[in-house]
Amino acid sequence: MIIKSVNLETVCGITSKLPVNTSPEIAFAGKSNVGKSSLINGLINRKNYARTSSEPGKTQTINFYNVNEQLYFVDLPGYGYAKVSQTSREKWGKMIEKYLHQSKQLKLVFLLVDIRHEPSANDIQMYEWICYQGFRPVIIATKSDKLSRNQIVKQTSVIKKTLGLKSGDILIPFSAVNKSGRDEIWALMEEALKGEEAEEEQE
Repeated sequence: MIIKSVNLETVCGITSKLPVNTSPEIAFAGKSNVGKSSLINGLINRKNYARTSSEPGKTQTINFYNVNEQLYFVDLPGYGYAKVSQTSREKWGKMIEKYLHQSKQLKLVFLLVDIRHEPSANDIQMYEWICYQGFRPVIIATKSDKLSRNQIVKQTSVIKKTLGLKSGDILIPFSAVNKSGRDEIWALMEEALKGEEAEEEQE
């Protein structure tokens, strides 16, 4: 997809009402500092458009990016940062759960994990949460440029086993540095959008 326009259209805090969008939504979930903003910037070919922070846990909103007036990238709050209070973590968790449960346009969910580490308890909980809401998240293993090819194979196996991925579940190693995995991620999104168009034509 050629990116013609990107607009940060809606920012939802804990008490905000979620927008009722008519275009398909694609959500990005992951713990703080896993590289969500870097992934989004890489997908839309913008260097620093998605909000990045040097302080993990600082993003406390759901950000809706309107891409090409065709779809929304939905950046969910980062989770699992130890210095954030338990109360705040619970509020963010409820906000994410509310979005996953209520969105009528959510077509695809990406769950980001750091390829260098075994998924944390928070990662496992988020994976199970997303599945419970009826989605099969695509796992994006970020920061793949930090590992050798053999290490990538080993770590993807660890991630699949720890999360309990099933046959047919998708895991894509991604690097914001060399953009490896970018084309595969866009192919999945375009496939989801084509499926949406086919459903509309049948109605």
